[in-house]
Amino acid sequence: MLFNSFDFGVFLVIAYTLYWLVGSNRRTSQNILLLLASYLFYGLWDWRFLGLLIASSLIDYLAGLAIRNSKQKKTRKFLLYTSILWNLGVLFTFKYFNFFIDEFTSLFSSEGIATSFTIWNVIIPIGLSFYTFQTMSYTIDVYKERIQPTKNLLEFLCFVSFFPQLVAGPIERAKFLLPQFENKRIFNLQQSKEGLRQILWGLFKKVLVADKLGLAVTLAFENPENYGALTLAFAAALFSFQVYCDFSGYTDIAVGTAKLFGFKLHNNFRIPYLAKSITAFWQRWHITLTNWFTDYVYIPFIKSFKKITVSIRVIGLLVTMLLVGFWHGANWTFLAFGLFNGVILAVERIPVFGKKKTLAKWLPTTPILVTLLYFFSITSISSIFFRAESIADAWFILQRIFTLVDVTKISSLIGGKLWYLVVLIIAEILTIKKAFPLQELQLKIPKAARWGIYYLIIILLVRYAEPKEAFIYFQF
Repeated sequence: MLFNSFDFGVFLVIAYTLYWLVGSNRRTSQNILLLLASYLFYGLWDWRFLGLLIASSLIDYLAGLAIRNSKQKKTRKFLLYTSILWNLGVLFTFKYFNFFIDEFTSLFSSEGIATSFTIWNVIIPIGLSFYTFQTMSYTIDVYKERIQPTKNLLEFLCFVSFFPQLVAGPIERAKFLLPQFENKRIFNLQQSKEGLRQILWGLFKKVLVADKLGLAVTLAFENPENYGALTLAFAAALFSFQVYCDFSGYTDIAVGTAKLFGFKLHNNFRIPYLAKSITAFWQRWHITLTNWFTDYVYIPFIKSFKKITVSIRVIGLLVTMLLVGFWHGANWTFLAFGLFNGVILAVERIPVFGKKKTLAKWLPTTPILVTLLYFFSITSISSIFFRAESIADAWFILQRIFTLVDVTKISSLIGGKLWYLVVLIIAEILTIKKAFPLQELQLKIPKAARWGIYYLIIILLVRYAEPKEAFIYFQF
């Protein structure tokens, strides 16, 4: 059930109405309703994997309680590793199994050895990478005694399966989200209005910007031999905006939907394309994932050494970003994407200008044209690896760009797709301090003009929506 579908709209209206009819004084009944709605939402996507979601929830719930009740350090470690191995094992089986089997068979085939492996064509359960990371962080935090495990199974199941953020995040920590299921939620009309405005803005970003850019970007990336260097470079830059509008649009809808039910979720983006370095970019892009890898991979890695040197930090960055890339999918292109960003981050953080001056600190002091040229050159190259189907395809596109193939040939392929993007950029720059441009619109303009904007966006969404375009991050 896609957020940008009529089916979801009907589902949301029914769930919202029943939820508040139950009443704020019946928190348990509200949680039961949310859990059933979440399981229905997920089951309608593919009911076969609903059991896997429930199993992961139960295993980590029981692991958290067992870790808390155990006094033996070895037992606590065993329980933690059992939880981690379960989550990583599920991820490997469903997301990476085919990749390793394919590489294994390719290796033997290249050596001239006949192979006849029967490959299990695994379907990746939607949201798997997100909810496994969410439950895995719970057991780690319990083990580290950062939080106390919950004894309420219903609330924990709600925490794992909360439908607004189940499929593609944000990846919430138990310390932040779980108490919201434990506390009373009181109906707030203004919060519901703000939630609806954020949903509307998210749909604008997804349907009118991301999907429109996607039509042109797909043509350029699937037929690069038909386009010159400038068009391909432009398509790579526009894909950066496509994936941003697609994923941040999803996040806006998720956060706005959560507000309708009295919950707060983290915003995953802080206008990342206004960053002046790649270091700053990763502090603004997919923030909950970046924070997850920072807290559970990078920091534990560098702290495992007695002396933390620049070299250790660089290795830690490279390892972490490789894993970030691989988290996105079982393809060499994502590993290249992660490694490329890791190298750039390492370069930016190595002291080069004096004893403590780094490129990441120096770039913000340079003229805006310099930082724009640097930033969009890096992100465009990164986007090519992210979007290409294979390393060979990415290399072919890069070769055409850097060897200036048909540099005078400029295609009109993308020109007509930019109007909504321009509107979005202007709106986000003018409201840079707000969570989203429509957040406090009622304080800025008269009611008639405000409703005129709402109706205009709705009319455009209905008129120009592509037929049920899935969100890019649903594949991860």
